[in-house]
Amino acid sequence: LPKDHHPPPPTHFPARKLVSRSVYALLPLAFLHFYFFPRPLASPHIATTAPVFPTLSTTASPPQRRPRAVSPAAAAAATAPPHCDLFAGQWVKAAREPLYDGSSCATIKDGQNCMAHGRPDTGYLHWRWQPRGCTLPPFDAAAFLRRLRGRHLAFVGDSMARNQLESLLCLLATAAPPELVYRDGEDNKFRRWRFRSYNATISVFWSPFLVRGVEKSAASGLDHNELYLDAVDVRWASELWSIDVVVLSVGHWFLHPAVFYEKGGEVVVGCHYCPKLNHTEVGFYGVYRKAFRTALNAAATDTGGGGRSRYVVVTTFSPSHFEGEWDKAGACPKTEPYAEKTVEGMDAEMRRVQLEEVAAARRRAPAVVAVEALDVTGLALLRADGHPGPYMYANPFADGVPERVQNDCVHWCLPGPIDAWNEIFLEMVRRWAAGDAHRVRRCK
Repeated sequence: LPKDHHPPPPTHFPARKLVSRSVYALLPLAFLHFYFFPRPLASPHIATTAPVFPTLSTTASPPQRRPRAVSPAAAAAATAPPHCDLFAGQWVKAAREPLYDGSSCATIKDGQNCMAHGRPDTGYLHWRWQPRGCTLPPFDAAAFLRRLRGRHLAFVGDSMARNQLESLLCLLATAAPPELVYRDGEDNKFRRWRFRSYNATISVFWSPFLVRGVEKSAASGLDHNELYLDAVDVRWASELWSIDVVVLSVGHWFLHPAVFYEKGGEVVVGCHYCPKLNHTEVGFYGVYRKAFRTALNAAATDTGGGGRSRYVVVTTFSPSHFEGEWDKAGACPKTEPYAEKTVEGMDAEMRRVQLEEVAAARRRAPAVVAVEALDVTGLALLRADGHPGPYMYANPFADGVPERVQNDCVHWCLPGPIDAWNEIFLEMVRRWAAGDAHRVRRCK
């Protein structure tokens, strides 16, 4: 408007009255339009172009990219409901073959190489985990390695942690070869691999208690373990500054006889199954909780400074399936999963301790740290068919059925059910990328 032009005085609004009356007349027509011709609401979706680990990329993506093919696994992930409970579901028969076998993967521990050791049945290989309400995509090795680019993933714990690690290595080897770059000793307790084409690192740390401990052995002269419940195991904790993702997995070693200490060994808390010692019997559930609390405090708070983010995952207790004596031929003879089985007794209590400590650690953790449970206890309980059993050794019945035969009804055949742990792990990480880290499951 020209500078000398002014609007009419406020007492004259013929144009505004006309507009107001027009609006009142049009409102009923608008409601009728939306009633008979409703506009669809936008449906929620998970972004498939964002990195799975939010902190893995240090440079911005270019504004334009050449279109690329989408794998079936990625397509399935893009269409899966974002908030279904990954750990409630069932095992269903699957026609697809495992992604690897005992000859194509060189990192399988000999005792878990069931196919190479002559296990005659193969049905245990053809089941997949089906969460209720969504589809769990097949493992996508290249997608996992892209998200791990430039980062360090560490498995910390006992032989079950190693079992899950070796499953993951075999799965990832279908996309890129792992290169062993570090080994401490010949017992494979501390190892590190590099996927050079992805600049990704994966380590395993033997730490069967997560806290500082002395294992019973001829070398230590002990017939029981010694645990220091308020002191984290420095063998892995001293490297936390370099670790971006840490998976903690322990349980079965807490069932062994042990003496428990606090305050640097000055205070004896008690013991578990130590009739020859003058200590109070305290069982192992309480000390199991204390050990997890100590470990989670370290993993969730020691981020190396500078606002470095970290993902902390606790793989929950994996039940064993011995039927009768461990040295009988049929110690775990199942060849198909259970259709239904309830987690109870010791398995339920061990799981409960872990879930409660995960929830507590999540509340204490800084904003840059996500703490989650990979809650496999229930789905593992159903897979009594997936253990090596007598095939922890090669051809155990080549010369007939011996009177005594050692069985492994604790660890898992590779390939086998434990590969599903890592399929779920990848899906959990996809949800982290979508900002849903604390909705992976309900902690019951």
